[in-house]
Amino acid sequence: MEGTMPLATGDAAPSFKLTNAHAGKGNNPMSFEDAKGANGTVVVFECNHCPYVVASVTRMESMAVMCNEAGIGFVGINSNDPIVYPNDSFEHMQKRATSMGYPYLHDLSQDIAHAYGAQRTPEFFLFGADNRLVYQGRMDDAPRDPT
Repeated sequence: MEGTMPLATGDAAPSFKLTNAHAGKGNNPMSFEDAKGANGTVVVFECNHCPYVVASVTRMESMAVMCNEAGIGFVGINSNDPIVYPNDSFEHMQKRATSMGYPYLHDLSQDIAHAYGAQRTPEFFLFGADNRLVYQGRMDDAPRDPT
């Protein structure tokens, strides 16, 4: 989506309504409004095949638990093209989602990734209780070797 400006601190969260691969967590389809918590929301762009995501799964699960306990919503979104990355198909998302503690949404059109300005996985967007962007970037400054 050319011409889309990346989000800046203070920008409102772009809305979405996406198919949820996790039958046991959240609504289907699921919107930003469904995902948000009373104290804020974390939207993480992730996927199944990325070695950085795979190396971060345990920490992301821990973060989701901490967010839930703090009244902060937490949702993962996969925007990868399943033709290019077959392991990121909806069927593979559903298999992975069975072991996840949070909703895992499918952005097949990549429109939501473009609206957020997401460029890598995992990429985190933290919104305050007012749905305004507080932080965008990595989970922490301790990247894991993906190999």
